Amino acid sequence: MSTTEQTPAIQLPALQPPRRYLFGPGPSMVHPRVYEALSKPIVGHLDPYFIQVMGDVQQLLKIAYGTEDGATLVISGTGSAGMEAAVANFVEPGAKFAVFANGYFSDRLTEMAKRQGANVVRFEKLWGETFTDEEAGEFIQREKPKVVGYVHAETSTGALQSGRAICTAAHEAGALVIGDCVTSLGGVPVEFDRTGIDVAYSCTQKGLSCPPGLSPMAMSQRAMESLRARTTPSRSWYLDLKLIHDYSTVSHRYHHTAPISMFYALREALSVVADEGIENRWERHRRCNKAFVKGVEAMGLRMHVPEQHRIATLNTVCVPEGVDEAKVRKHLIDGPGIEIAGGFGPLAGKVFRIGVMGPLATEENVQFFLKEFKKALSAAGYSS
Repeated sequence: MSTTEQTPAIQLPALQPPRRYLFGPGPSMVHPRVYEALSKPIVGHLDPYFIQVMGDVQQLLKIAYGTEDGATLVISGTGSAGMEAAVANFVEPGAKFAVFANGYFSDRLTEMAKRQGANVVRFEKLWGETFTDEEAGEFIQREKPKVVGYVHAETSTGALQSGRAICTAAHEAGALVIGDCVTSLGGVPVEFDRTGIDVAYSCTQKGLSCPPGLSPMAMSQRAMESLRARTTPSRSWYLDLKLIHDYSTVSHRYHHTAPISMFYALREALSVVADEGIENRWERHRRCNKAFVKGVEAMGLRMHVPEQHRIATLNTVCVPEGVDEAKVRKHLIDGPGIEIAGGFGPLAGKVFRIGVMGPLATEENVQFFLKEFKKALSAAGYSS
């Protein structure tokens, strides 16, 4: 090729994503106001306007998390980045880390702690089961860990774990508590202060109805004191919460180039939550969950998790005998464009994971889904 010849241009069609109804465990549907916020002009990550946006997000997060005294900030990364930030900053090498293990994301929490050099001890239960107050207290009293970790709303199973007894027992033992709130924030009560959580992390693409890309965090005064007292630096520079807190809250000195548009989106998503009222939002999701369960049980289907331990925004429906769940999901995506998820790990092929959250959490949308779900099950050979 001569120096005057040019490489042929790549001809790509215009972006035309298919219309989907996101009834999976996440991402959820994005609120129209959030899409509008994403279209706004960006400024620099040290611009006074962006600093104000970060401050607005931190204040709005206090409402969503249910904290008055806690410090809030946002990690530039998905929920797994928030998880790793929590572990890297509060679980030091050699420290005992006690994990309540009953699903995929408690396993991920375990793996991250092991990579930090922690001494990990686990209280294990089957996927979908939860821990009683007495079991939590006995485990923590026996192990006397420095840090305790649990998953509030386990995405892989649909099980909701109360954290109050865990936090009480941990504090009595002098331990900090890390709570995974990825699937609960914005749709299910977290009640950070009332529960006693010390470090919580979440994501943007589930209960907050925002695109994925950020991880909102909350830290108690106890956690902040522990962070300030740490003498060895975090093994992760990018996820060093001392540096991130200083950039986002204190000096605003450069740490990293934050994703400006995603902060706009999160600010608007949290504004939508505040406008609706966090209690009203919880009640809307509870109401839709009841309608959903009533509908699937009318089809002769069973829920995987007992009623008192279900996540209102994420349903795990048992796959009926003789039905190929992959065929049901394919029928839904190829036909009405509905996305749901199957199970994985020990629950592979055994459950459907169906999210009813954000803009889709309305009576009309629940009935729309149930009608199409029944058709897909019938096409796969199921008759109620």
